[in-house]
Amino acid sequence: MITVTGATGNVGRPLVEALTAAGEQVATVARGEAAPAEGVTHHRADLAEPETLKPALDGAEALFVLTAGDFIVRGDMGALMDVARASGVRRVVLLSSHGVGTGRHASNLEAAVMESGLEWTMLRPGNFASNAYAWAGSVQERRVVEAPFGDTAIPAVDPADIAAVAALALREPGHAGRIHTLTGPDAVSPRQQAAAIAAAIGEPVGFTELTREEARARMLGFMPERVVDATLGALGEPSPAEQRPTPDVEQVLGRPATSFAEWAKRNAAAFR
Repeated sequence: MITVTGATGNVGRPLVEALTAAGEQVATVARGEAAPAEGVTHHRADLAEPETLKPALDGAEALFVLTAGDFIVRGDMGALMDVARASGVRRVVLLSSHGVGTGRHASNLEAAVMESGLEWTMLRPGNFASNAYAWAGSVQERRVVEAPFGDTAIPAVDPADIAAVAALALREPGHAGRIHTLTGPDAVSPRQQAAAIAAAIGEPVGFTELTREEARARMLGFMPERVVDATLGALGEPSPAEQRPTPDVEQVLGRPATSFAEWAKRNAAAFR
């Protein structure tokens, strides 16, 4: 059995679909309820309270760990790994961040997993294509994208690509001790993303550039301050490593990474 945390999110949902399609028995974990699915048992738990995870780990050999933003403040990855190891889990795949590799984020979570004694794989995705959902309301209502750093381009990775890599790392040998840095196939700016959304919905979409301060105020409504500041730094002053696409998605999946334009076309309904 494979246990998937963060199972109702943009990575968790396609990951569960990929695992069940491959015939795996899956236990899903989230703070809230989830719709029942064939071959899936759902558990409500809070990773910041590792003991609540025990029922979801009963019989699990592999664990996918996706933490919420507040885990940085409330959580203890070492304690979580202790519970996983005591439950018989052998393999852990952690959804980390590209920023750990570039030095923009601390590596505390990764360090705890690496020191757990379990077989581990790190996934370090960069900017998520699905972050564009934050613009859905303004595109629907006013046909405009509002974002800072309009012409600064970084790769945007499709969460479905992250999920596909995670599914292989959870199921197949050859990923132990490896770090997969996951990006889209090319760098794309917010202004170019607005144009891709326009093409996907078949209507013009304007672009309004926010100041850094305006963007920060909005982001503080749903992200911890330290995460907001690190994110704005990556978006506004990306390092060469943060601007450079990596080959990891293609190397693992045997196909090119999904472009932002392809992601926008597949998710056009969210912006209409």
